[in-house]
Amino acid sequence: MLGSTHGTLTTHFRARVVACGEEPHAAVHSMAVAAAEGDLDVSGRPLHAPVPDLDRFFQPESVAVIGASDAEGRPNTGITRQLVAWAERVGARLHPVHPTRESVFGRPCSRSVADLPEQVDLAVLLVGDPLPVIEELGQAKVKFAVAFASGFAETGEEGAAAQARLAAAVERSGLRLLGPNTNLNAFERFRDDLDGPAIALITQSGHQGRPVYTLQELGVRLSHWAPTGNEADLETADFISYFSQRPEVGAIACYVEGLKDGRSFLLAADRAARAGVPVVAVKVGRTETGARMAASHTGKLTGADQVVDAAMRQFGVIRVDGLDELQDTAALLARARTPQADGVVVYSISGGTGAHFSDLATGAGLRLPTLSEEKQRELHEWIPGYLNVANPVDNGGHPVGDWRGRKIIDAILADPDVGVLICPITGPFPPMSDRLAQDLVDAAETTDKLVCVVWGSPVGTEDAYRTTLLGSSRVATFRTFGNCITAVKAYLDHHRFAASYRSPFDEAPRTPSPSFRKAQALIRPGHQLSEHAAKQLLRAYGIRVPREQLVTSAAASVRAAGLVGYPVVMKASGAHLAHKTELGLVKVGLTSASQVRDAYRELTDIARYEGIELDGVLVCQMIERGVEMMVGVTHDALFGPTVTVGLGGVLVEVLHDAAVRVPPFGEDQVRAMLGELRGRALLEGVRGGPPVDVDALIEVVLRVQRMALELGDDLAELDINPLTVLGRGQGAVALDALAVCR
Repeated sequence: MLGSTHGTLTTHFRARVVACGEEPHAAVHSMAVAAAEGDLDVSGRPLHAPVPDLDRFFQPESVAVIGASDAEGRPNTGITRQLVAWAERVGARLHPVHPTRESVFGRPCSRSVADLPEQVDLAVLLVGDPLPVIEELGQAKVKFAVAFASGFAETGEEGAAAQARLAAAVERSGLRLLGPNTNLNAFERFRDDLDGPAIALITQSGHQGRPVYTLQELGVRLSHWAPTGNEADLETADFISYFSQRPEVGAIACYVEGLKDGRSFLLAADRAARAGVPVVAVKVGRTETGARMAASHTGKLTGADQVVDAAMRQFGVIRVDGLDELQDTAALLARARTPQADGVVVYSISGGTGAHFSDLATGAGLRLPTLSEEKQRELHEWIPGYLNVANPVDNGGHPVGDWRGRKIIDAILADPDVGVLICPITGPFPPMSDRLAQDLVDAAETTDKLVCVVWGSPVGTEDAYRTTLLGSSRVATFRTFGNCITAVKAYLDHHRFAASYRSPFDEAPRTPSPSFRKAQALIRPGHQLSEHAAKQLLRAYGIRVPREQLVTSAAASVRAAGLVGYPVVMKASGAHLAHKTELGLVKVGLTSASQVRDAYRELTDIARYEGIELDGVLVCQMIERGVEMMVGVTHDALFGPTVTVGLGGVLVEVLHDAAVRVPPFGEDQVRAMLGELRGRALLEGVRGGPPVDVDALIEVVLRVQRMALELGDDLAELDINPLTVLGRGQGAVALDALAVCR
């Protein structure tokens, strides 16, 4: 099916899985199965995330505790006691295993795994070295195991080698392992008296999940907690895939220190996006310090943060910075219904509060529509005429003694342009704040629109907060302006994203294009290509370059200039020549044969003086001025090939104005990339200049993406700079290119 490229694709895949610490024989077998099913892209990578059957992990019928103890003062005793209580809650039969004990907590104790009275679903390993036990568990056909032991990849190279041996043993055994270096979070007590969609929690550091777990005390349902630890086998991506298919899960909250494999994460995020289940994540590693600490804790690569950030946005993963944002955003997304409109109205008892909140909300990108004159007249029936009700709506003091307060709220929610009502209450002011809270709760029960309250009191013991607001499953209550705005924006963005989401993996190329076969002949493994050779690579993929000829004599340069057409540009061309302009190896605007001859001699003299080996001199068509952009390919340690677009020429080094995406992606993502650039106005025309051919620029980016996917590891780096984008309808031309082959 893969034709002549099968050997190359297999080699690439083996290299990737070995780098991730996986067993290559099993991974290549999986790849062969996927290939037979048509589930690999052109680079040999899977296109769909497997969904592990974790039902028997979270709801086992039988559990074995290896190393169980009931001896007072022993660490394993407390853990065993908690596991006994958990097994009783989930209705599982628990079997202690210990070589010298007859019983543990009154339960008969098996001396070894082989002596267990039945096949068990889950084995919990309370042993210092889980490796010797894994083979026994495999022979007993145990489905899942949990290893609490530490001293693995989080400790350095020696620990990483021990973890690799553990992962290999797990692969051979056929069971699935959580850990090592994990904890008891999966066996916590979850409240069963809460209704509505739940949050499923994934954390690599158990303590960082406590704020989300504690949401249960505020009435927010939690269904699962997966503490993934070092992820020798089961990883964050596995749990995202599983949770996204669970009917009770309304949102997935993640605390991620490092990703085991970038591709697996994106496939899992894609599965969640297809299911419409929001994923909210704190991802450590924005700074060098954070990345270093994350590696020391879990032994994972953090990846270039800009790539991680872009990859998450591509697949709708909502990245937040703090644990407070994680809990508030996940809670809102899990419980709120689909928005009917994206307009936000701020309703307050103080003009100052409304103005302050509105400034922050607008600055964050929320849309605060001006209410219609008809709606404003309606509101002024109950609000004094001198108060502003255009949005924000200032009520001057919420009515307490009659029905007017509820009328105001209902009238706002009835506006078809309003999808969210936010009421910031900066502090308790009974009875006004009490009545306002109750009116908001009552109104929320009669509408499908989102009602949010910011309760600003630092005390949090007030009855209006503890009983009225937190007692409502329909009102989203926050403690800070910032968290409310972050959560509401995430809510609107998620539903906007979900409504138009099309999986890029469905459209990813499965077979090589004719361009790939042309390009393969141009690849020189282990070498940097000359500009001329790099441009031939671009030509193979249909990317326009100037008319040009490579010459090796002054006379030939004159003949070439006549064929190319004056004026011309002349450039030295060599395999290891990058910054030609700085060395004086570019001559622009040559209009005569004598200038061309002189330029040839000068370029070759400079190269000889600098000790630069040339393959010739390029005589190039001179392209009219346009907007200079750059498009490039690099390889990320986690995600593989990535595509970058930004302002080109010298601006790329001065402004660092660029956006990145991980293939595969479509035209919509390229437009989003251009929208992220600070200099995007240049594409639209500035100071009277005409707009440029954005469609041509997009086409170049998509062709470069195809090149990155098809050439894979063979193309280590590509830099098209400058790519001159001409006026609308005139296309884009790659004036210079650098390519490095692996």
